[in-house]
Amino acid sequence: MRPVVKESYAMNKSLRGRLGAVLGGALGLGSLSGCMVPGGEVGMEGEGPIARSGALQVSLSGADVALMAQDEVTVTVTFTNASTEPVRVPRWYTGGEAIQERVLEVTRDGTEVAYLGPIVKRMAPRDADLITLLPGEQVERVVVLSDDYDLSVSGAYAVSFRVDGEAHDGEVGGTAAAGAMRPGAALASARAPDLSLWIEGRSNWVQESRARRKASAVDALTFSGGCSTSRQSTIVQAMDAAETYAQGAHEYLTTTTPSGTGRYKTWFGTYTTARWATAQKQFLAIRDAFVGQDVTVDCSCTDSGVYAYVYPREPYNIYVCGAFWSAPMTGTDSKGGTLVHEMSHFAVVAETDDHAYGHTAAKNLAKSSPTKALNNADNHEFFAENTPTLL
Repeated sequence: MRPVVKESYAMNKSLRGRLGAVLGGALGLGSLSGCMVPGGEVGMEGEGPIARSGALQVSLSGADVALMAQDEVTVTVTFTNASTEPVRVPRWYTGGEAIQERVLEVTRDGTEVAYLGPIVKRMAPRDADLITLLPGEQVERVVVLSDDYDLSVSGAYAVSFRVDGEAHDGEVGGTAAAGAMRPGAALASARAPDLSLWIEGRSNWVQESRARRKASAVDALTFSGGCSTSRQSTIVQAMDAAETYAQGAHEYLTTTTPSGTGRYKTWFGTYTTARWATAQKQFLAIRDAFVGQDVTVDCSCTDSGVYAYVYPREPYNIYVCGAFWSAPMTGTDSKGGTLVHEMSHFAVVAETDDHAYGHTAAKNLAKSSPTKALNNADNHEFFAENTPTLL
């Protein structure tokens, strides 16, 4: 049994203190704060168009090209509105939100290194979740590579700008303008020359400090971040619901004759024997993690636009946020389903990503790319929740 800790200092330092955001030019935006959802379509009256393809230019820069093990490795990402109209972009890409989305891909000697930062399940976008860049204006985000990426081996590193442009069901304020793109998609269309660095290998102190945090325990489930007694009780119920969901999904894939059933096709697309087997293996791993692993749930995140997040290479620590507490226990986007979503992200479980959010976007992903659907956490959540019921 481990004692209760008042707050997770390591998490707060990592998410808030180590990701800086500086405004370039006369933005007139004030401080960048708030919460944003990747890839939502937006078109708001009186607020200017959403980002269009080619509207944003991106550049990468670093203070040094050779860094020793004791050096902090930072890269500045500069976003510039190169169009003649205002554009609106998500805060979590540009540095105006505590829990940021990744915008960089890092390789060492040609091989991609592991991303150690958070993967986040968010609500549909809200008006306050966007920042407006006027023509010619810039915003800079400083990414601390030595916090968020595995730099344990010395070598030649290449840093690339990378945004997937995730689809999301939600729109803000109605239909997007003609020819407009989702904010995430507009960023995905942006390109920047790679940044080359030589980096001496080092340990990741942020990851290590999170691993040392203390927690209170209930059987194999532990709590950190100041979870109240009532919230601990809610989490226990949610864990039970998640285990039931994972068990039910695995049982379906085990006892149903493999074929293009309605449930399978809706969430994972065109049936093949290999893809069915992959889904079955993934849900077995998700179920076994709930049944057999020591899970820690942290309550310190209060962001009302975020359900939960995890660090994919730090099993089995799940950080629940404001939207989690208002979600139903079961059903679509439920507490139980959210925990299935988060559990699937861990590299030792199913190593899913977030390519699409929400029922409609997840269904469209299954139709357009069954392979990505099998790698998308929301598709796993909705398959497990099975609301409405599909056979």
